[in-house]
Amino acid sequence: MIKTLLAAASIVSTGILSAAEITPEFKGNIFELRTYHAPPGKLDALLTRFRDHTCKLFAKHGMINIGYWVPAENPDNLLVYLMAYPDKEARDTSWKAFMADPEWKAAYSASETDGKLVEKVDQIFMTPTDFSEGFSAIAPDKTKKLYSLPEDYVPAPAGNEHLFEMRTYTATEGNLPDLHARFRDHTLALFKKHGITNLAYFELTPDQKGTENTLLYFIAHKDADAAKKSWQDFSNDSDWVAAKNASEKKTGGSLTEKDGVKSVFLTPTDFSPVK
Repeated sequence: MIKTLLAAASIVSTGILSAAEITPEFKGNIFELRTYHAPPGKLDALLTRFRDHTCKLFAKHGMINIGYWVPAENPDNLLVYLMAYPDKEARDTSWKAFMADPEWKAAYSASETDGKLVEKVDQIFMTPTDFSEGFSAIAPDKTKKLYSLPEDYVPAPAGNEHLFEMRTYTATEGNLPDLHARFRDHTLALFKKHGITNLAYFELTPDQKGTENTLLYFIAHKDADAAKKSWQDFSNDSDWVAAKNASEKKTGGSLTEKDGVKSVFLTPTDFSPVK
């Protein structure tokens, strides 16, 4: 199990706080998951623009950079990243200021002299579930730009980054609360037991398709082999089998739709705050 190691210097330089230092008031912030589809051959240029310009301009305008990843297998040239804001109004204000920033306009124009770097952008707005362990974001007074990570998470050294996994569950009709309960009461502890690091668990904000049946979460593994072993051990754990069976007996069937579990393994970029 990964142990806590957040030195004071790291807290000052990165804005990371241990989970123990986060009060309940930090909950309820708005998170935005954005996926950029780069044209063939343009992903490296897109990453360069984020590394050299975009991330620091986001921070300049009050946005919280949480994580930047590319899929471990990436035939579609995707960049996936997660941002946080105090609320939706603050988000919209920050983006408006960012888009109007002369430095951004100059960087954007210079980077696209040979063509556009983004063909399409997907976005999802989310809030943490009550059992989410990490990625709590902004102080109540909106002056401190902070985020937290679980107590058992340690940033990996350069060249040995964690393998992240983003999983999206589509619950069967009316069963999202029961799915949440199973994660809260059983799944998270069993993940930890088998070496999986819980990072953050989200539900969609009310104004989006899938709000009533979507759970999206991030976990971390040491590497691909560790992920494979952890999932095998978890699936065969008698406590998990009992919890799964009991929850499905209560609701009269599966808590997720057929093919309702999607998984994407992600590797952090070199400029990702979370590694």
